[in-house]
Amino acid sequence: MDLAQEIIKGNTRAIGQAISLVENNKKAAQELIKKIFPYTGESLVVGITGTPGSGKSTLVNQMISCLRKNGKKVGVVAVDPSSPFSGGAILGDRIRMMQHSVDPEIFIRSMAARGHLGGVAKATGEAIAILEAAGKNLILVETVGVGQDEVEVVKLADVVLVILIPGAGDEIQTFKAGLMEIADIFVLNKADSPEAEKIENQLMAMLEMGYGGKETPPVVKTVATEGEGVEQLISEISRLVASKNQESRSARKKRLISWMLRDIIGEKIYQIVTQNVQDSEFERYVEKIYKKEVDPYTIADKIVSRLKKLDFS
Repeated sequence: MDLAQEIIKGNTRAIGQAISLVENNKKAAQELIKKIFPYTGESLVVGITGTPGSGKSTLVNQMISCLRKNGKKVGVVAVDPSSPFSGGAILGDRIRMMQHSVDPEIFIRSMAARGHLGGVAKATGEAIAILEAAGKNLILVETVGVGQDEVEVVKLADVVLVILIPGAGDEIQTFKAGLMEIADIFVLNKADSPEAEKIENQLMAMLEMGYGGKETPPVVKTVATEGEGVEQLISEISRLVASKNQESRSARKKRLISWMLRDIIGEKIYQIVTQNVQDSEFERYVEKIYKKEVDPYTIADKIVSRLKKLDFS
């Protein structure tokens, strides 16, 4: 089976096999991505982030239903906390979305964060590329939900939704320097709560202050458990995308490529280091640094100098 061609055809099994390859950092994954890369870049990628308990997975589940009614082909990457035993994803998100599993135009994958900072798995970017090549019109990336480290999702998404819930109270201030600054759209979920109006007023006041008269991100109220407000949210996403001119969209895509390239280069360099510095030697360096015989920057420079002498031709 030509895996790349099967992905391009939208073969669900091939998509799953390909994502497993990139998750396990197999060399074959690099060759696969090279083959499918010309078919990427046409999908709309929506990042969905927020604190635990804000209802992200329930909202994603409702968004999938709404998007399918509109004829969209949907991909979902739900980044879960890693299992402390196996390193694999705890499949809570996938279980919640199981009702969509029989639809061939929907592909849902839970991926383990495996300790990677930023609320997204290391292989999430490659998984998005695979789903794009498979012809998914819209890809939803749901982050782990661990707080302000979630901001890295902005590297991957064209539109970022930040989910808030009533009852946060003064905690809304804690988002100010992190999550609150990356939102293209704020979603006030569980909007049927008596405290919903209070947090909405707090949010609007903070946005007006922070944006200094400039246009602020829209706020959409939802009750995800009932599906209320989800169609309005989808419409708001469409409106936001349509309002951006081609130059703005191109600049965003180039920025995403720039971040991806930096990540790939960083990973390549790390692989070269691990291939050329034995574990025993590395531990000796750690011991020397621990004993204050040398500083970490000097050791890093020493390793990099060794890499410069290698022939990569």
